[in-house]
Amino acid sequence: MAKLVIGLGNIGKEFENTNHNMGFMAVDMLAKKYNVKIAKNMCSSMVGEFNCGGEKIILAKPTTYMNASGIAVKSLISKFGIDTAKDMIIISDDIDLDIGRVRVRQSGSAGTHNGLRSVIKEINTTEFVRLRVGVGKPPEHVDLVDFVTAKFTDKEGINAGLCKAAEALEMFITGSSLDQIMQKVN
Repeated sequence: MAKLVIGLGNIGKEFENTNHNMGFMAVDMLAKKYNVKIAKNMCSSMVGEFNCGGEKIILAKPTTYMNASGIAVKSLISKFGIDTAKDMIIISDDIDLDIGRVRVRQSGSAGTHNGLRSVIKEINTTEFVRLRVGVGKPPEHVDLVDFVTAKFTDKEGINAGLCKAAEALEMFITGSSLDQIMQKVN
């Protein structure tokens, strides 16, 4: 049995520390805490694996770019035999949440998020846990794509949200119930 933790983002130096890379950064925080290198290239993702409480944990960062994230997610699910409803969590940014806020949900739509839209399309279900990290709304007259691919400016607020996200991920991999996680971080 294994748990799959997938952070959505865009690969490349130009996308580091951007609003759209909250998933990558949250997974990196968890990897750092458990001293895991996310260095294996498999299933169109960079992957790191470790054991926690006798359970295999797979950390993944798709290398397909955001809008095709579902291709990597589908491949990872197939390779590791993951039950998407209970053993997978996907982390993404969310413009509808204030900076520093996080929200965990069992299921739902993709909203405006193209990465989640790709995942839902490829795996043909909305039944998977998602952890959304707030980046706030774009300023007036700023295009959504420009905003999410821009470097974030509120480093303190973003860090607070990422710390909450990492806490939620740790609860997920150590067996806390979804209700416990939601009560703690939502």
